[in-house]
Amino acid sequence: MSELRQVELVDALLRIAADRGLDRVSVREVASAAGVSIGAVQYYFSTKDEMLAFAFRQVVDRTRARVSGLEPVAGPRQTLAAALRQLLPLDARRLAECRVYLAFAARATTSPTLAAIQNATLAAIHEELRQTLASLPAPPSGHPVLHPARDARLLLALVDGLMFDAVTAPTALPPVIAAKTLDLYLERLLPGSH
Repeated sequence: MSELRQVELVDALLRIAADRGLDRVSVREVASAAGVSIGAVQYYFSTKDEMLAFAFRQVVDRTRARVSGLEPVAGPRQTLAAALRQLLPLDARRLAECRVYLAFAARATTSPTLAAIQNATLAAIHEELRQTLASLPAPPSGHPVLHPARDARLLLALVDGLMFDAVTAPTALPPVIAAKTLDLYLERLLPGSH
């Protein structure tokens, strides 16, 4: 029951963060949004920072679980595109997640606890991308050779940049353009594969 209650409290926290920003998150606000007492929130999280760290891990874990649960599609480029689209704000749920993720990432610049989660998250995503790229067959003759570590870093930077722009300037980068931009880059990175 305690894990379920923690998740309910985190869901309330994430709704507040997505709608009003992370600065509006407090024990009192989370308690009110979850319909519980302040003492109930403090029972599970002794400090606001502890609650934020748990919530940040939940955001990361939920996104990674969604990526892991994707059905394989034909070809490495489509498989990679499907996974990376889960990191972009292409629908209302992912937009809310991305808004929250960016708020946590910004707060990580001044919070060692959140910075550690951010560093571990980026390192894990980079390594998964590197492994995926390293497992691909050699490109056709005349096409650039992949450098898995470097190209994974560039791909992660592209997705992070698209997410940032799509969240902070949605009229400048609507979802359809963000998805097309990702597809164009993957075509350049993996020519001839599908």
